[in-house]
Amino acid sequence: MTKIQGARERARGEITTAIKDEARRQLAAHGAAKLSLRAVARELGMVSSALYRYFPNRDDLLTALITDSYDALGAAAEAALAHSAEQGDAHLARWQAVCRAVRGWALDHPHEYALIYGSPVPGYAAPETTTGPAARAALTLITIAADAYAAGALRVPGATEDRCAGPGAGFPAASAGPGPDPSVPLPAAPAPVLVDTRDLTERLDVALPAAAMAQLAAVWAQLFGLLSFELFGQFDGVIAARDEFFDHAVVGLARTAGLV
Repeated sequence: MTKIQGARERARGEITTAIKDEARRQLAAHGAAKLSLRAVARELGMVSSALYRYFPNRDDLLTALITDSYDALGAAAEAALAHSAEQGDAHLARWQAVCRAVRGWALDHPHEYALIYGSPVPGYAAPETTTGPAARAALTLITIAADAYAAGALRVPGATEDRCAGPGAGFPAASAGPGPDPSVPLPAAPAPVLVDTRDLTERLDVALPAAAMAQLAAVWAQLFGLLSFELFGQFDGVIAARDEFFDHAVVGLARTAGLV
């Protein structure tokens, strides 16, 4: 690459970043539904035709913002998992670390969170290119569950015995804390759901039973239900000790997912 080409690429990257930064400010002020390329161009002192060379339409800009948000969330979750694993933490501690990182990112970036987990933007349909970035955060919890399964420390729903499906001994006696009683077998998901989650495990190439993946899918939705309630004000006047409440709920979600 010549010096001129390199300079052009750097300039294009800087302008692209400036466009997305201004678009995020508009998200915070007006919401995704009112995002306007003309308004972004006006705030940046650009003519609309110049901005269209970077993002041909609103949907392209939205897709870039959504992809960035998913990647940022995924990076936070991955960093938390890597750090916890380096510390030699047990599976539950890794799970907690990831969930706290996801919450931390959401609280620090409420408008980006609303963009990817809030109300759908009218007239917009996310392309398949967002699927990979969207899966990054979820894959951290799936990785923890798969590691636990391999270590014989994951309860698999529908098991006829109170023991892990992976290698290892049976579960310890029930202990106090949130979540299901470890001595009681978890019910398996209905057969049609297991067909879906079996296909999902194959596509993700993870060594987990379909029944365990079904539990993880439900837990993933519950985690973001907790976050949405907190960010969108549903806990106002109900729960003041948010940190303690979240930590308590996360342990319950881990138990529901089958972590011993």
